[in-house]
Amino acid sequence: MDAAPDYLSIPLGEAANASVSIIREPSRPPSGPLVLRGLPFEVGPEPGRCLVRLGGDGGATEAELTIGLRARHMVFAHRLLSSRVLEGDPPGRPVARLTFTYEDGEQVAHTVRERFEVAEIPTRWGQLPFLALPDTPDELPSDRWRGPYGGIGPRQTEAFQGWARWFYLWAWRNPRPQARIESLLAESLGPEYVIGSVVAGLADEFPFPRDGMRVLRVTVTDPGEADWRLAVDRGVSTFPYRLPDSSPQEFLADPLAGFGDAPASGTSPAGVEVSAVPSATLSVRSGDAELGSARWGDLLAQGAAESGQVRIELVDPGRNWVRVTVLDDSTGQPVPCRVHFRSPAGVPFQPHGHHPQVNRGLDTWHSDIGGDLRLGSISYAYIDGHCEGWLPRGEVLVDVARGFEYQPLRTRVSIAPGQREMTLRLRRLRDMNAERWFSGDTHVHFLSSQGAQLEARGEDLNVVNLLLSQWGHLFTNTEEFTGEPLVSRDRRTIVYATQENRQHLLGHLTLLGLKSPVAPWCSDGPSEAEMGGTLEVTLSDWADRCHAQGGTVIIPHLPAPNGEPAALIATGRADAVEMLRHDPYCHLEYYRYLNGGYRMPLVGGTDKMTSDVPVGLYRTYVQIPPGEEFTYDSWCRNLAAGRTFLSGGPLLSFTVEGAVIGDTVRVPEGGGTVEVVAEVSSIFPVHCLQVVERGRVIAEAEAPAGAWHLQLRERVRVDGDTWLAARVAGPAYTAVPHRDAWSRGIMAHTSPIYAACGQDWALADPATAQYMLTLIEGNLAYITELSRQHAPGAVTHHHGEDDHLAYLERPFLEAREALHQRLRTS
Repeated sequence: MDAAPDYLSIPLGEAANASVSIIREPSRPPSGPLVLRGLPFEVGPEPGRCLVRLGGDGGATEAELTIGLRARHMVFAHRLLSSRVLEGDPPGRPVARLTFTYEDGEQVAHTVRERFEVAEIPTRWGQLPFLALPDTPDELPSDRWRGPYGGIGPRQTEAFQGWARWFYLWAWRNPRPQARIESLLAESLGPEYVIGSVVAGLADEFPFPRDGMRVLRVTVTDPGEADWRLAVDRGVSTFPYRLPDSSPQEFLADPLAGFGDAPASGTSPAGVEVSAVPSATLSVRSGDAELGSARWGDLLAQGAAESGQVRIELVDPGRNWVRVTVLDDSTGQPVPCRVHFRSPAGVPFQPHGHHPQVNRGLDTWHSDIGGDLRLGSISYAYIDGHCEGWLPRGEVLVDVARGFEYQPLRTRVSIAPGQREMTLRLRRLRDMNAERWFSGDTHVHFLSSQGAQLEARGEDLNVVNLLLSQWGHLFTNTEEFTGEPLVSRDRRTIVYATQENRQHLLGHLTLLGLKSPVAPWCSDGPSEAEMGGTLEVTLSDWADRCHAQGGTVIIPHLPAPNGEPAALIATGRADAVEMLRHDPYCHLEYYRYLNGGYRMPLVGGTDKMTSDVPVGLYRTYVQIPPGEEFTYDSWCRNLAAGRTFLSGGPLLSFTVEGAVIGDTVRVPEGGGTVEVVAEVSSIFPVHCLQVVERGRVIAEAEAPAGAWHLQLRERVRVDGDTWLAARVAGPAYTAVPHRDAWSRGIMAHTSPIYAACGQDWALADPATAQYMLTLIEGNLAYITELSRQHAPGAVTHHHGEDDHLAYLERPFLEAREALHQRLRTS
């Protein structure tokens, strides 16, 4: 025996007096069954007489409709054909009187008013009725990740408001639900009013959802189902979002606490939020196939349901609006940081104003940047020490981090019913500023200056170099350039909007501390410069113009693109080189130039372009002597002097015979022994601490199981002019990966301490010189034989010289001569 229906369409019958032609929009409702917001309306079936039209010039004065049943609600699909609200009439104008007659003869009347129960269609923005809903429900984009170029912004909202297409839906609450309603009399009160269909609500529920969203955990048993969604016929749902694979115990025991969770595989289990009426059906669908379904009322009552390939669980214990404060444990003051909150089921509860799920899957790097971070399977919100928003009642997993000098806090807390405040504390592991080390990221894109300030403070980072640049016809951060640092009130955080100038083959160049822009920013075509662009400038010219302003020149992501860096180094135009991943090739190139006799400080940068790379994950620590104030200029000046180490987490100390990083230590002619001292402390476990000399490991301390502190002190033999550096990483100096987009390794590496056995430090390697000469010859060949050029005399170039090719070739010829001179004297 079939169960009684929850809703039943009431035929308009003889009351119908108008066709759908009275609806002026291009789209008119079709005759026959019409499901609106999950309710079974019906228009017609007679095309000529399928609607009830009252008032105006062509409508009736009244119409009577036979009901003949008991109902808790009567839901009207209705509309106005005209309105005078925009002509100055106030809302609330009476439209029609609806009189319901019960089986015992008693009557109840209700007045339908404009902008209360009904409105005109199309409706102007901001003029929705107070008591009725559009016939089109709020909905999600048809595809979360793909769609028209112009739709990327709306897609990121993941919420489209429903608008009335044909009707507004209004539910009349029956004050006598146990009595049968025999008939309905609709009387015109003037305006043109149309009833399209009426549905009787028989279920003990209001026909439209009024409960807040509840969180579900959906598990699809078939791992091959890669693209499924949850549909709700009488309600709304969010997109499913993948929940972490880790259990609470695994999450709390993770050695990379504060820095994400392992990436989740597949699409299940997933979190989905739903608001629906009890009679609603939840259907998990993959394309046209239904994988499983459940009735919302049953889920609320039983907590879980299984159907087909699907298990659906209610994992919403209730929630409180909580204000959270994060304090520095030693000072008791609020401290900027980043936070992540989740339920034991893995459901994220981020602070208000932040994304539980960061939009990082749009196959682009210039989207959704700033204020949020995604590492592996979880999101973090950057806060200034305070935040507020919903947290689930009961157990909550908390993950709080602030750079590398604070011990991350990953723990359980409990939210009691009624609780509105929570305080968390972060403990500092090491105060590098007190030791005169100041951290910075040399390579950040797309953030705003204020966003960079927020994220830098949240990562305990002193300096952010926010790099303007060009990507074809896209120029980024142009509006951020001021030619001066943006300094926080406490003077501990500095953001400098400066430039990365780029060419696809010759290379990229980071110009720090520019007072005025150095143009053109990019040159010679995609993907750096515009389509069909010509080779207008060299990296050497950019470097010269940066130095003329007192700026600092860094070769980013050495060695790629591997073109002009050799010429920059040969002519002394580069102040430092940047390493942004743990990679043998990066080490080989860096050591090659050091062995060739070039003093090259090492810096760390992230090349942040996406929300899944934290600012400062690879950072530069610069030592500023006690007598110097920390400023942007002093930071850059000491960086160029080589007083740096790169860190992806570990904090290094290194001396040779008491000399510090960047110094030159004197060794007797003919060589001798020197004492090397290296020490590392880390919030992540590290496995080996090494001292390298000319790229060879000459001293090492190991912790095969991982340790948070390692040190070594040894005497080593030095036989001639050389360089020494300390480095730390995973087992045998391999990379234990971070959970950023690049999976770059946890490591740290100092700039060299130079050992001189004579008066001046001098080191030469003919193989390095020949390598550099080969690159220079390749650059010259590209310039003269392949690069795109304007016809001679057709343009006036930025440099003003008549011979553009001579201008382009000049720095390479200078570099070639410098290398030949080095070979002659080595």
